[in-house]
Amino acid sequence: MKKKIDEKKWNDILSEISKNITEVSYRTWFSPLTPLEIDEDAQVIYFASSNDFLIDILKNRYISIFEKSVETIYGKKYKVVLKDKTEEEIEDFFKGDKDKKSKKNFITEESELREEYYLNPRYNFDNFIVGANNNYAHAVALAVAESPAVVYNPLFIYGGSGLGKTHLMHAIGHYILQKNPSLKVLYVSSEMFTSELIKALQDKKAGTSKINSFKKKYRSVDVLLIDDIQFIEGKDATEVEFFHTFNTLYEFKKQIVITSDRHPSQLKNLDERLRSRFQWNIVADIQPPDFETRVAILRNKAELENVEIDDDLMDVINLIAEKVKFNIRELESALTRIISYSMVFKQKINIKFARKNLNDIFSTGDFNITCESIKKEVCKKYGIKITDMESSKRKREFSYPRQIAMYICREMTDSSLPKIGKSFGGRDHTTVLHAYDKIASELKTNDSLANDIMQIKNELQ
Repeated sequence: MKKKIDEKKWNDILSEISKNITEVSYRTWFSPLTPLEIDEDAQVIYFASSNDFLIDILKNRYISIFEKSVETIYGKKYKVVLKDKTEEEIEDFFKGDKDKKSKKNFITEESELREEYYLNPRYNFDNFIVGANNNYAHAVALAVAESPAVVYNPLFIYGGSGLGKTHLMHAIGHYILQKNPSLKVLYVSSEMFTSELIKALQDKKAGTSKINSFKKKYRSVDVLLIDDIQFIEGKDATEVEFFHTFNTLYEFKKQIVITSDRHPSQLKNLDERLRSRFQWNIVADIQPPDFETRVAILRNKAELENVEIDDDLMDVINLIAEKVKFNIRELESALTRIISYSMVFKQKINIKFARKNLNDIFSTGDFNITCESIKKEVCKKYGIKITDMESSKRKREFSYPRQIAMYICREMTDSSLPKIGKSFGGRDHTTVLHAYDKIASELKTNDSLANDIMQIKNELQ
């Protein structure tokens, strides 16, 4: 017997998935999916997307996580089947539904604002560890959450990758919705804002309706949370549209929260009018956490994982805190890995166990590995020039080392996909992701490639 997937079940599945992957991967690959139906007899559950590349990535990289999350929510195993359907076919599937609003919610992120669609349930004020590095940013974020558009509007938070900017932004959204469920709260990355604008401008069949829908989506919210604003630098059409969106929301006393990897004054390629507006009110920075804060973060992580905090675990926590200094995401990931390995291999967590299983982190932690140093090493290995790697040349002798370098950049640096793409001649983040997935897949069967990459990493270290 087949029936349509319950919306609450789908939200629960998304929440479960979000616990096991990065926020960027969650937003990129799972959020755009459309749930279709579930076949109880065949134990198959169907989802759809009009993006065949997205479907390939899910099938090749995330299908086990997907099926495990479905099993957790439904209490039994289902085979996940991903269908490549056009937007029209998806709309036809839902024709005749009595609840039109529910249909809209399923189809696409442009069609209906749903706060739970965008906000990550893991990020709230309760589990945000406050230290000397972030206490000011936390204080102003909480003030905004308590009185949106009354104090600190706009709020601009900046800092390096993995320091908690996105966590604070989601926490603001959750807090506002808990107090005022009727408010429209929208969280997006600047990448999403840009790609939606491009799609709206390019969709000639829809005439002006698409761009009007885009403007309505972003200018009719009560709270706009936009992440990584530096991504729109140099994109003239996006800058102009965001300028008008910003003005409209500000004039109507709607809250705007923005994050960036740099202070507004350092966004040199951004329109001066935007740089000025970003500094109209509060600009708060987040610095890397000190040792005590890193230890507190790891203790909190262990408690959330229901791991007993004994002397051996504290030794491991202190060791990780000493080695991983600049990225909270990497800090938590190291402890998560140790906990996972301990469960899989049924071994007690101690210093010896940690050193053995975190050797890659500890061996690279004291070196300043950048995209530039990686490019130089890969070029040296394959006998090409950096200008060739950064060029648009498509010959395999250039494209293959370029993809390898992109793969290593994602493995060994904290740089975002757009930042990596920028360092390779201004390439799009999807190009970087494609390169990473291609090399990762090839590594499973190509021992020669694995040996080459291991040599390059050793040289870098």
